[in-house]
Amino acid sequence: MLAADSMLQTSKLGLGIPRRRRIDGTTGPDSVKLGFRTRSAAQEQRSESGEMDSRWWLSCFRVCVVKGKKAEVESIRRGEDLWDAALAAQQGSFPEHLVVMVNGLVGSADDWRFAAEQFVKKLPDKVFVHRSECNSSRLTFDGVDLMGERLAEEVISVVKQRRGVHKISFVAHSLGGLIARYAIGRLYEPITTMESSVGTDDHEDRGTGINGRIAGLEPMNFITFASPHLGSRGHRQLPFLCGLPFLERRASETAHLIVGRTGKHLFLTDNDDGKPPLLLQMVDDCDDIKFRSALHSFKRRVAYANANFDHMVGWRTSSIRHQRELPKHHLLVHDEKYPHVVYVDKGYRINNHNEVSTVAEAPKDELEEEMIRGLKQVSWERVDVSFQKSRQRYIAHNTIQVKSYWLNSDGADVIFHMIDNFLI
Repeated sequence: MLAADSMLQTSKLGLGIPRRRRIDGTTGPDSVKLGFRTRSAAQEQRSESGEMDSRWWLSCFRVCVVKGKKAEVESIRRGEDLWDAALAAQQGSFPEHLVVMVNGLVGSADDWRFAAEQFVKKLPDKVFVHRSECNSSRLTFDGVDLMGERLAEEVISVVKQRRGVHKISFVAHSLGGLIARYAIGRLYEPITTMESSVGTDDHEDRGTGINGRIAGLEPMNFITFASPHLGSRGHRQLPFLCGLPFLERRASETAHLIVGRTGKHLFLTDNDDGKPPLLLQMVDDCDDIKFRSALHSFKRRVAYANANFDHMVGWRTSSIRHQRELPKHHLLVHDEKYPHVVYVDKGYRINNHNEVSTVAEAPKDELEEEMIRGLKQVSWERVDVSFQKSRQRYIAHNTIQVKSYWLNSDGADVIFHMIDNFLI
Protein backbone atom coordinates (compact mmCIF):
# COMPACT_ATOMS: atom_id res chain seq x y z
CA MET A 1 0.00 0.00 0.00
CA LEU A 2 1.46 3.32 -0.99
CA ALA A 3 0.87 6.64 0.69
CA ALA A 4 1.31 9.95 -1.07
CA ASP A 5 1.81 13.31 0.59
CA SER A 6 1.17 16.37 -1.54
CA MET A 7 2.92 19.60 -0.61
CA LEU A 8 0.90 22.58 -1.71
CA GLN A 9 2.05 26.13 -2.23
CA THR A 10 0.30 29.48 -2.02
CA SER A 11 0.93 31.93 -4.83
CA LYS A 12 2.73 34.51 -2.70
CA LEU A 13 4.00 33.03 0.53
CA GLY A 14 4.86 29.48 -0.62
CA LEU A 15 3.28 28.00 2.53
CA GLY A 16 1.67 24.57 2.78
CA ILE A 17 -2.12 24.47 2.89
CA PRO A 18 -3.66 21.23 4.11
CA ARG A 19 -6.66 20.15 2.12
CA ARG A 20 -8.66 17.00 1.54
CA ARG A 21 -8.38 15.13 -1.71
CA ARG A 22 -8.52 11.57 -2.96
CA ILE A 23 -6.14 10.06 -5.47
CA ASP A 24 -6.81 6.82 -7.33
CA GLY A 25 -3.67 4.71 -7.59
CA THR A 26 -2.68 3.48 -11.04
CA THR A 27 -0.01 0.89 -10.33
CA GLY A 28 -2.04 -2.29 -10.68
CA PRO A 29 -3.12 -4.65 -7.90
CA ASP A 30 -1.29 -2.62 -5.24
CA SER A 31 -3.31 0.49 -6.05
CA VAL A 32 -5.14 2.14 -3.16
CA LYS A 33 -7.24 5.21 -2.60
CA LEU A 34 -5.47 7.95 -0.74
CA GLY A 35 -6.94 10.86 1.19
CA PHE A 36 -6.01 13.83 3.37
CA ARG A 37 -7.19 15.11 6.69
CA THR A 38 -6.33 18.22 8.65
CA ARG A 39 -4.98 17.94 12.16
CA SER A 40 -6.59 19.16 15.31
CA ALA A 41 -5.74 22.54 16.82
CA ALA A 42 -3.66 20.85 19.53
CA GLN A 43 -1.69 18.95 16.91
CA GLU A 44 -1.12 22.12 14.90
CA GLN A 45 0.13 23.86 18.04
CA ARG A 46 2.63 21.07 18.69
CA SER A 47 3.81 21.30 15.06
CA GLU A 48 4.29 25.06 15.29
CA SER A 49 6.43 24.60 18.40
CA GLY A 50 8.75 22.37 16.33
CA GLU A 51 7.63 19.04 17.81
CA MET A 52 6.37 16.15 15.70
CA ASP A 53 3.75 13.88 17.22
CA SER A 54 4.94 10.47 16.05
CA ARG A 55 1.88 8.78 17.55
CA TRP A 56 -0.34 10.90 15.29
CA TRP A 57 1.71 9.78 12.27
CA LEU A 58 1.42 6.13 13.23
CA SER A 59 -2.31 6.47 13.85
CA CYS A 60 -2.57 7.71 10.26
CA PHE A 61 -0.78 4.59 9.06
CA ARG A 62 -3.08 2.36 11.09
CA VAL A 63 -6.10 4.05 9.53
CA CYS A 64 -4.65 2.94 6.18
CA VAL A 65 -4.79 -0.68 7.31
CA VAL A 66 -7.94 -0.78 9.40
CA LYS A 67 -10.32 1.49 7.57
CA GLY A 68 -10.44 -0.01 4.13
CA LYS A 69 -7.27 1.14 2.38
CA LYS A 70 -7.66 4.78 3.22
CA ALA A 71 -4.49 6.73 3.98
CA GLU A 72 -4.48 9.70 6.32
CA VAL A 73 -1.42 11.84 5.66
CA GLU A 74 -0.13 15.30 6.47
CA SER A 75 0.26 18.07 3.91
CA ILE A 76 3.62 19.83 4.09
CA ARG A 77 5.32 22.44 2.00
CA ARG A 78 5.91 21.35 -1.62
CA GLY A 79 6.09 18.29 -3.86
CA GLU A 80 4.84 14.80 -3.19
CA ASP A 81 6.08 12.07 -0.86
CA LEU A 82 5.55 8.38 -1.50
CA TRP A 83 6.07 5.50 0.94
CA ASP A 84 4.54 2.20 2.01
CA ALA A 85 2.14 3.28 4.73
CA ALA A 86 0.91 -0.20 5.66
CA LEU A 87 4.43 -1.52 6.22
CA ALA A 88 5.37 1.58 8.20
CA ALA A 89 2.36 0.95 10.44
CA GLN A 90 3.33 -2.68 10.98
CA GLN A 91 6.92 -1.84 11.82
CA GLY A 92 5.99 1.19 13.89
CA SER A 93 8.64 3.31 12.20
CA PHE A 94 9.15 5.52 9.16
CA PRO A 95 11.67 4.59 6.40
CA GLU A 96 15.03 6.15 7.23
CA HIS A 97 16.28 6.81 3.68
CA LEU A 98 15.02 9.93 1.87
CA VAL A 99 15.27 9.86 -1.93
CA VAL A 100 14.87 13.30 -3.54
CA MET A 101 13.89 13.23 -7.22
CA VAL A 102 14.46 16.36 -9.32
CA ASN A 103 12.91 17.16 -12.71
CA GLY A 104 14.56 18.84 -15.68
CA LEU A 105 13.80 21.81 -17.93
CA VAL A 106 10.07 22.65 -18.17
CA GLY A 107 9.41 19.50 -16.13
CA SER A 108 7.38 18.71 -13.04
CA ALA A 109 7.16 16.26 -10.15
CA ASP A 110 5.02 13.99 -12.35
CA ASP A 111 8.04 13.23 -14.53
CA TRP A 112 9.37 10.87 -11.84
CA ARG A 113 6.05 9.20 -11.01
CA PHE A 114 6.92 5.78 -12.47
CA ALA A 115 10.39 5.64 -10.93
CA ALA A 116 9.10 6.75 -7.51
CA GLU A 117 6.46 4.01 -7.49
CA GLN A 118 9.05 1.38 -8.44
CA PHE A 119 11.36 2.56 -5.67
CA VAL A 120 8.68 2.09 -3.01
CA LYS A 121 7.50 -1.20 -4.50
CA LYS A 122 11.00 -2.72 -4.55
CA LEU A 123 12.33 -1.16 -1.33
CA PRO A 124 9.17 -0.68 0.76
CA ASP A 125 10.82 -0.77 4.17
CA LYS A 126 13.92 1.18 3.20
CA VAL A 127 13.00 4.42 1.41
CA PHE A 128 10.47 7.13 1.07
CA VAL A 129 10.58 9.21 -2.06
CA HIS A 130 10.14 12.95 -2.35
CA ARG A 131 9.38 14.24 -5.84
CA SER A 132 10.43 17.86 -5.85
CA GLU A 133 7.99 20.45 -7.17
CA CYS A 134 9.70 23.75 -6.40
CA ASN A 135 11.20 24.09 -9.89
CA SER A 136 8.55 23.23 -12.43
CA SER A 137 7.47 24.56 -15.80
CA ARG A 138 8.69 28.13 -16.45
CA LEU A 139 10.39 28.32 -13.05
CA THR A 140 13.15 26.27 -14.67
CA PHE A 141 14.13 29.41 -16.62
CA ASP A 142 15.25 31.22 -13.46
CA GLY A 143 18.82 29.97 -13.46
CA VAL A 144 20.64 27.05 -11.85
CA ASP A 145 21.56 29.06 -8.75
CA LEU A 146 18.05 30.26 -7.89
CA MET A 147 16.59 26.82 -8.58
CA GLY A 148 19.30 25.23 -6.45
CA GLU A 149 18.46 27.55 -3.57
CA ARG A 150 14.77 26.65 -3.86
CA LEU A 151 15.55 22.94 -3.90
CA ALA A 152 17.79 23.29 -0.83
CA GLU A 153 14.99 25.04 1.07
CA GLU A 154 12.53 22.36 0.01
CA VAL A 155 14.80 19.54 1.18
CA ILE A 156 15.30 21.25 4.55
CA SER A 157 11.52 21.55 5.00
CA VAL A 158 11.05 17.85 4.18
CA VAL A 159 13.78 16.76 6.61
CA LYS A 160 12.24 18.86 9.39
CA GLN A 161 8.87 17.23 8.82
CA ARG A 162 10.19 13.66 8.60
CA ARG A 163 11.94 13.02 11.89
CA GLY A 164 13.74 9.68 12.03
CA VAL A 165 15.26 10.03 8.57
CA HIS A 166 19.02 9.38 8.61
CA LYS A 167 20.13 9.00 4.98
CA ILE A 168 19.64 10.99 1.79
CA SER A 169 20.06 10.36 -1.93
CA PHE A 170 19.36 12.44 -5.03
CA VAL A 171 18.07 11.24 -8.40
CA ALA A 172 17.87 13.92 -11.08
CA HIS A 173 17.04 14.17 -14.77
CA SER A 174 18.64 16.52 -17.30
CA LEU A 175 18.87 20.09 -15.95
CA GLY A 176 17.81 18.66 -12.59
CA GLY A 177 21.30 17.22 -12.23
CA LEU A 178 22.81 20.70 -12.20
CA ILE A 179 20.12 21.97 -9.84
CA ALA A 180 20.82 19.09 -7.46
CA ARG A 181 24.58 19.70 -7.62
CA TYR A 182 24.04 23.32 -6.62
CA ALA A 183 21.58 22.37 -3.86
CA ILE A 184 23.88 19.81 -2.21
CA GLY A 185 26.64 22.43 -2.17
CA ARG A 186 24.32 24.68 -0.20
CA LEU A 187 23.19 21.82 2.08
CA TYR A 188 26.69 20.47 2.78
CA GLU A 189 27.87 20.42 6.39
CA PRO A 190 31.47 19.31 7.11
CA ILE A 191 32.04 16.96 10.03
CA THR A 192 35.06 16.19 12.17
CA THR A 193 37.71 13.63 11.27
CA MET A 194 36.60 11.34 14.10
CA GLU A 195 33.01 11.38 12.87
CA SER A 196 34.06 10.81 9.26
CA SER A 197 35.93 7.61 10.21
CA VAL A 198 32.70 6.01 11.40
CA GLY A 199 30.87 3.77 8.92
CA THR A 200 33.35 3.99 6.03
CA ASP A 201 34.73 0.45 6.16
CA ASP A 202 32.08 -1.02 3.90
CA HIS A 203 32.82 1.45 1.13
CA GLU A 204 36.60 1.83 1.13
CA ASP A 205 36.84 0.12 -2.27
CA ARG A 206 34.97 3.06 -3.76
CA GLY A 207 37.62 5.50 -2.61
CA THR A 208 35.11 7.57 -0.71
CA GLY A 209 34.08 8.00 2.88
CA ILE A 210 31.74 10.06 4.97
CA ASN A 211 33.34 13.50 5.15
CA GLY A 212 30.22 15.57 5.54
CA ARG A 213 26.46 15.63 5.85
CA ILE A 214 23.78 16.83 3.47
CA ALA A 215 20.98 18.63 5.33
CA GLY A 216 22.21 16.84 8.45
CA LEU A 217 21.79 13.39 6.85
CA GLU A 218 24.24 10.74 5.68
CA PRO A 219 24.72 11.15 1.88
CA MET A 220 24.43 7.89 -0.04
CA ASN A 221 23.67 8.04 -3.80
CA PHE A 222 23.92 10.98 -6.21
CA ILE A 223 22.49 9.85 -9.54
CA THR A 224 21.87 11.83 -12.72
CA PHE A 225 20.10 10.87 -15.94
CA ALA A 226 21.11 12.63 -19.16
CA SER A 227 22.34 15.73 -17.30
CA PRO A 228 24.47 18.36 -19.11
CA HIS A 229 27.26 18.43 -16.50
CA LEU A 230 29.58 20.24 -18.92
CA GLY A 231 26.89 22.59 -20.18
CA SER A 232 25.51 22.76 -23.73
CA ARG A 233 28.02 25.02 -25.46
CA GLY A 234 30.53 22.47 -26.73
CA HIS A 235 30.65 20.77 -30.12
CA ARG A 236 27.67 18.37 -30.41
CA GLN A 237 26.71 18.94 -26.79
CA LEU A 238 23.27 20.01 -28.02
CA PRO A 239 22.78 17.23 -30.62
CA PHE A 240 19.72 18.57 -32.44
CA LEU A 241 21.97 21.34 -33.83
CA CYS A 242 23.71 18.59 -35.86
CA GLY A 243 27.18 19.80 -34.91
CA LEU A 244 26.96 22.79 -37.28
CA PRO A 245 29.30 25.48 -35.87
CA PHE A 246 27.22 28.46 -36.95
CA LEU A 247 24.07 27.02 -35.33
CA GLU A 248 25.98 26.23 -32.13
CA ARG A 249 27.32 29.79 -32.00
CA ARG A 250 23.87 31.21 -32.64
CA ALA A 251 22.33 29.02 -29.91
CA SER A 252 24.93 30.24 -27.43
CA GLU A 253 24.09 33.86 -28.26
CA THR A 254 20.30 33.50 -28.08
CA ALA A 255 19.59 30.79 -25.50
CA HIS A 256 18.86 33.37 -22.80
CA LEU A 257 16.07 34.79 -24.93
CA ILE A 258 14.29 31.43 -24.83
CA VAL A 259 15.07 29.94 -21.42
CA GLY A 260 16.21 32.99 -19.45
CA ARG A 261 19.15 32.88 -17.02
CA THR A 262 19.21 29.09 -17.35
CA GLY A 263 20.28 29.53 -20.97
CA LYS A 264 23.23 31.68 -19.91
CA HIS A 265 24.30 29.08 -17.38
CA LEU A 266 24.01 26.18 -19.82
CA PHE A 267 26.07 27.98 -22.48
CA LEU A 268 28.52 29.46 -19.95
CA THR A 269 27.85 33.04 -21.07
CA ASP A 270 27.05 34.33 -17.57
CA ASN A 271 29.53 36.59 -15.78
CA ASP A 272 27.59 37.86 -12.77
CA ASP A 273 29.67 40.35 -10.79
CA GLY A 274 32.65 39.54 -12.99
CA LYS A 275 32.79 35.94 -11.72
CA PRO A 276 33.55 32.89 -13.89
CA PRO A 277 30.55 31.02 -15.37
CA LEU A 278 28.48 29.30 -12.71
CA LEU A 279 29.01 25.77 -14.07
CA LEU A 280 32.76 26.36 -13.91
CA GLN A 281 32.48 27.49 -10.29
CA MET A 282 30.45 24.37 -9.48
CA VAL A 283 33.33 21.95 -10.13
CA ASP A 284 35.24 23.20 -7.10
CA ASP A 285 34.68 24.49 -3.59
CA CYS A 286 33.87 28.18 -3.30
CA ASP A 287 34.12 30.34 -0.21
CA ASP A 288 30.47 29.99 0.75
CA ILE A 289 29.36 26.85 -1.14
CA LYS A 290 31.38 23.61 -1.12
CA PHE A 291 30.34 22.03 -4.41
CA ARG A 292 33.14 19.47 -4.73
CA SER A 293 33.12 18.49 -1.05
CA ALA A 294 29.37 17.94 -1.24
CA LEU A 295 29.74 15.60 -4.22
CA HIS A 296 32.62 13.77 -2.54
CA SER A 297 30.53 13.14 0.58
CA PHE A 298 28.23 10.74 -1.30
CA LYS A 299 29.09 7.04 -1.25
CA ARG A 300 28.24 6.79 -4.96
CA ARG A 301 28.02 9.19 -7.85
CA VAL A 302 26.44 7.75 -10.99
CA ALA A 303 25.94 9.32 -14.42
CA TYR A 304 23.42 7.59 -16.71
CA ALA A 305 23.89 8.80 -20.29
CA ASN A 306 22.25 8.18 -23.65
CA ALA A 307 24.87 6.96 -26.09
CA ASN A 308 22.72 7.97 -29.05
CA PHE A 309 19.39 9.48 -30.12
CA ASP A 310 19.31 12.01 -27.28
CA HIS A 311 18.67 15.25 -29.16
CA MET A 312 18.90 17.48 -26.09
CA VAL A 313 22.02 16.38 -24.18
CA GLY A 314 25.18 14.98 -25.75
CA TRP A 315 26.92 11.77 -24.66
CA ARG A 316 30.09 13.56 -23.53
CA THR A 317 28.42 16.13 -21.31
CA SER A 318 26.05 13.64 -19.66
CA SER A 319 28.80 11.08 -18.93
CA ILE A 320 31.55 13.63 -18.06
CA ARG A 321 34.05 12.30 -20.60
CA HIS A 322 36.29 13.45 -23.40
CA GLN A 323 35.33 12.22 -26.85
CA ARG A 324 38.29 9.83 -26.85
CA GLU A 325 37.02 8.22 -23.64
CA LEU A 326 33.65 7.17 -25.04
CA PRO A 327 33.45 3.36 -25.45
CA LYS A 328 33.86 1.90 -28.91
CA HIS A 329 30.78 0.43 -30.51
CA HIS A 330 32.13 -3.14 -30.34
CA LEU A 331 32.54 -2.82 -26.55
CA LEU A 332 28.87 -2.13 -26.02
CA VAL A 333 27.17 -5.19 -24.56
CA HIS A 334 23.69 -6.66 -24.41
CA ASP A 335 22.24 -7.53 -21.01
CA GLU A 336 19.06 -9.61 -21.07
CA LYS A 337 17.95 -8.24 -17.69
CA TYR A 338 18.62 -4.60 -18.68
CA PRO A 339 18.48 -4.65 -22.51
CA HIS A 340 19.06 -0.91 -22.94
CA VAL A 341 22.06 -0.68 -20.60
CA VAL A 342 24.98 -1.20 -22.98
CA TYR A 343 28.08 -0.23 -20.99
CA VAL A 344 28.87 0.11 -17.29
CA ASP A 345 32.04 1.72 -15.97
CA LYS A 346 32.30 1.38 -12.20
CA GLY A 347 35.05 3.98 -12.12
CA TYR A 348 37.63 1.55 -10.74
CA ARG A 349 40.14 1.92 -13.57
CA ILE A 350 41.58 4.51 -15.90
CA ASN A 351 40.39 4.19 -19.49
CA ASN A 352 42.66 2.21 -21.80
CA HIS A 353 43.19 4.24 -24.98
CA ASN A 354 43.01 1.03 -27.01
CA GLU A 355 39.41 0.57 -25.87
CA VAL A 356 37.89 3.93 -26.58
CA SER A 357 36.13 5.62 -29.45
CA THR A 358 37.98 6.38 -32.67
CA VAL A 359 35.55 9.19 -33.51
CA ALA A 360 37.39 12.45 -34.22
CA GLU A 361 38.02 14.47 -31.09
CA ALA A 362 35.82 17.53 -30.67
CA PRO A 363 37.52 20.92 -30.92
CA LYS A 364 39.24 21.64 -27.63
CA ASP A 365 37.33 23.92 -25.31
CA GLU A 366 39.33 25.23 -22.36
CA LEU A 367 36.26 25.74 -20.17
CA GLU A 368 35.08 22.20 -20.88
CA GLU A 369 38.53 20.83 -20.12
CA GLU A 370 38.56 22.61 -16.77
CA MET A 371 35.10 21.31 -15.88
CA ILE A 372 36.09 17.73 -16.73
CA ARG A 373 39.24 17.99 -14.63
CA GLY A 374 37.26 19.38 -11.69
CA LEU A 375 34.44 16.83 -11.82
CA LYS A 376 36.91 13.96 -12.13
CA GLN A 377 38.42 14.87 -8.79
CA VAL A 378 35.71 12.58 -7.43
CA SER A 379 34.98 9.11 -8.79
CA TRP A 380 31.95 8.52 -11.01
CA GLU A 381 30.20 5.36 -12.10
CA ARG A 382 29.05 5.71 -15.70
CA VAL A 383 26.14 3.81 -17.19
CA ASP A 384 25.67 4.16 -20.94
CA VAL A 385 22.22 3.54 -22.36
CA SER A 386 21.07 2.96 -25.94
CA PHE A 387 17.54 2.83 -27.32
CA GLN A 388 18.81 2.32 -30.87
CA LYS A 389 16.52 -0.67 -31.49
CA SER A 390 13.56 0.82 -29.67
CA ARG A 391 10.59 2.51 -31.31
CA GLN A 392 11.01 5.17 -28.63
CA ARG A 393 14.60 6.01 -29.60
CA TYR A 394 13.76 9.45 -30.98
CA ILE A 395 12.54 10.52 -27.55
CA ALA A 396 15.46 8.91 -25.72
CA HIS A 397 15.95 12.00 -23.53
CA ASN A 398 12.60 11.31 -21.83
CA THR A 399 12.61 7.54 -22.23
CA ILE A 400 15.71 7.15 -20.06
CA GLN A 401 13.68 8.32 -17.01
CA VAL A 402 10.28 6.95 -18.16
CA LYS A 403 8.78 10.42 -18.03
CA SER A 404 5.44 9.01 -19.17
CA TYR A 405 4.98 5.26 -19.04
CA TRP A 406 2.70 5.25 -22.07
CA LEU A 407 5.29 7.05 -24.22
CA ASN A 408 8.57 6.01 -22.59
CA SER A 409 7.99 2.51 -21.21
CA ASP A 410 11.11 1.08 -22.87
CA GLY A 411 13.20 2.90 -20.28
CA ALA A 412 11.79 0.82 -17.43
CA ASP A 413 14.81 -1.49 -17.41
CA VAL A 414 17.08 1.53 -16.86
CA ILE A 415 15.04 2.52 -13.82
CA PHE A 416 15.23 -1.06 -12.51
CA HIS A 417 18.99 -1.04 -13.05
CA MET A 418 19.26 2.10 -10.92
CA ILE A 419 17.13 0.67 -8.12
CA ASP A 420 18.84 -2.76 -8.14
CA ASN A 421 22.22 -1.06 -7.71
CA PHE A 422 21.01 1.54 -5.23
CA LEU A 423 23.10 1.77 -2.09
CA ILE A 424 20.84 1.49 0.96
